[in-house]
Amino acid sequence: MHPVLFELGPFQIRFYGLMYAIGIICGVYLIQREVHRKQIALSADDVINFVMFSVICGILGARLYYIGFSWSNYQNDLWEIPKVWHGGLAIHGGILGGTLGGWWFVRRHHAPFWKMADIAAPALILGQALGRFGNFMNGDAHGTPTTLPWGIVFPPTSIAGRQFPGMPLHPVMLYEMAINVGIFLCLWKIRTRPWKEGFLFCLYLLLYSIGRFVVSGFRADNLGENLLGSLSAPHVISLVIIAAAGFWMIKGRLWEQNGHAD
Repeated sequence: MHPVLFELGPFQIRFYGLMYAIGIICGVYLIQREVHRKQIALSADDVINFVMFSVICGILGARLYYIGFSWSNYQNDLWEIPKVWHGGLAIHGGILGGTLGGWWFVRRHHAPFWKMADIAAPALILGQALGRFGNFMNGDAHGTPTTLPWGIVFPPTSIAGRQFPGMPLHPVMLYEMAINVGIFLCLWKIRTRPWKEGFLFCLYLLLYSIGRFVVSGFRADNLGENLLGSLSAPHVISLVIIAAAGFWMIKGRLWEQNGHAD
């Protein structure tokens, strides 16, 4: 595995960036399709702007969240902060930043937030799945050493390879990628049922956070180790999201179906 797909003179096409580009294209397509099906008054250009603005806010939130938990790695080299291709995007910060950006955008365009959140949920988890493949090729967001037969030895130039040279590691990026693809397929299959507004988005948060909590047990680079007893920041935040999404679903009885499938 190698983080660079190909080079053209001084320019590099990296898997990490390519996965983001593919995720954005897929997101625009899926969201445009659902906006049209649900007859929401947003143009094709509006959808593209919605996706791009949410992605930018998500990347900003992911980077700020990561730096907040890793400030000691950046305080003496501030030029490293914008170099996201070196790794250092925390998905929980990305979800928060992207959601806030999306909320602001749909309010500006007088679109229904919860309907747009439900529409965006499958595209969002698919984008996360693609991003994990980028992490795999980058050799970051890596796992702990393992003796299991599918353990992977990462190149010595990667973050994983430098931390654990020559040692097979849990390919946690692929674990999470598989979980995310499964969540996408589930959300996409049930999306046309007449759920109450907000159900799909809350279900996305719930399922992803459960998966992330489990996968984080095999991660070697969890942020905020021992943040709460033996729990790291991803464990704690996942539990908070599980509780919040579960509470909102129960409070609104969002699983109840009404009307006809759309």
